[in-house]
Amino acid sequence: MKPFERFINYTTDHTDELAATIVDRVCEQLPEEVPQEEQHQALIMYKELWKSLGESLKDDQFKIPEALMKWSRSNAAMMTEIGGKISVIVDRYPPTRVIFSEVLVEVSERLGLSLKEFARVNQQVNTMLDISLNETYYAFERLSELYRSDTEQELAELSAPIVPVRDGIVIIPFIGEITDDRSYAIMNNVLPRIAEMEVECTITDFSGLVSVDDQVVRSLHQLEDALSLMGIEVITTGLRPELAQKIVSSGMDFAGTKYYATVKQALESLL
Repeated sequence: MKPFERFINYTTDHTDELAATIVDRVCEQLPEEVPQEEQHQALIMYKELWKSLGESLKDDQFKIPEALMKWSRSNAAMMTEIGGKISVIVDRYPPTRVIFSEVLVEVSERLGLSLKEFARVNQQVNTMLDISLNETYYAFERLSELYRSDTEQELAELSAPIVPVRDGIVIIPFIGEITDDRSYAIMNNVLPRIAEMEVECTITDFSGLVSVDDQVVRSLHQLEDALSLMGIEVITTGLRPELAQKIVSSGMDFAGTKYYATVKQALESLL
C-alpha cells in the first residue's frame, strides 16, 4: 500500500485519537482555560474534520464537514449570548493551525508521505480552517445584528412606556436616551397602542431623560403632531431648562401643547 493510501486510512481509522491530540494541544497553548463543554464540542467537530479530510483525499473531491460549520456557528452564538468579542474566537485559530501542522508532520513522517503529498494535505486542512473562521465571523455579525435589533426594540418599549391613570388619560414617561432608532421604534410601537386604548389625553413626561439634544426636540414634535392628528390632547411635563431652550430655538410650532412642571400638576389640571 502506498504511503498516501496509508495516510488516508490512518486519518479515517484514528479520528478519536487525532481529534483528542488537537484539542489537548490547542488547550495547552491558549492563555485562558477552555470549558469542558467547549472541549467536548471541539472533539466531535475535529473527529468529523479528520474523517472528512480522509474521504476528500480518497475521492479527490473537497468536502466541508457539516459538523465544522455547525461548530463555527455555535461558537459565534455563544460569544453573542455572553456579549463577548469575536477576537476571543479568532485568536484561537493561529495556534490551531500550528498544532494541525505539527500533527500532520508527525503522521506524514511516520507513514512516509512525500513533501508534495504533505503540502496537499496541509493546504486542504488550512482551507477548512479558513472556511470555519469565515463562517464564525459572518455568523457572529448576523447574530449580533439580530441581538442589537431585539435589544433596541426592548429599549424602545422601556424608553416610553404607556401608563394609564384613568379612562382616556395616559402618561408616557420618556426614560433614558432618545436616539434616532429608538425614536422611530417609539413612533411605531407607542402610537398604535394608544390608538387601541381610546385615549383622549396624553401626558408626555421628559423628566427621566438622561440627555437632551435636537433629537429629543424632533421626537417631541413628531409625537405631538401624530397625537394631534389622532384627535388626542397633548400635555408636556418635566421640561428641564436646556430642553425648553432648545424648543424655543428650534423654531418648531409647539403651540398646541400645554406645559406643566410636573405630572402631578398636569393631573390636577385635568382632574
